[in-house]
Amino acid sequence: MSSEEFRLVSPTIDNEGKLPRKYTKGGQGVKKNISPPLEWYNVPQGTKSLALVVEDIDAPDPSGPLVPWTVWVVVDIPPDMKGLPEGFSGNDEQVAGIREGNNDHKIPGWRGPLMPSHGHRFQFKLFALNDKPNLGHTVTKERLLDAVDGIVLGEAVFTCFA
Repeated sequence: MSSEEFRLVSPTIDNEGKLPRKYTKGGQGVKKNISPPLEWYNVPQGTKSLALVVEDIDAPDPSGPLVPWTVWVVVDIPPDMKGLPEGFSGNDEQVAGIREGNNDHKIPGWRGPLMPSHGHRFQFKLFALNDKPNLGHTVTKERLLDAVDGIVLGEAVFTCFA
């Protein structure tokens, strides 16, 4: 791995790649459903905006195969930011201009998993964009993916387990 590679990490996810319980709906006492901290490095030159999609890539569809479940969408992240702090989602002190899109619960913000079984993989994907995508009023993963077609300079991905 090159030191110049566009990278996305979470400092609170352990070496075994396990998502701590406080980031899930099950939580740890009063600490639950908190968005995890994220850090990124080596944003590609020419980036004008960053966008994040987090999915449970092992979510079962009751009527069929595994279908990724959108946990969090964040758009219009300034390229000079170095990360998002723990508890960023829903925080009134968010950076101006950053928007949280609707997850698959049809509400904006982080909605951590309530796991029926362990071993689900969660994929965090950060897009470096050479333009600010035109997303309209309601942001969804689908709208974001359509809007970034042709403007992606780089992608940084990491996967963890819950």
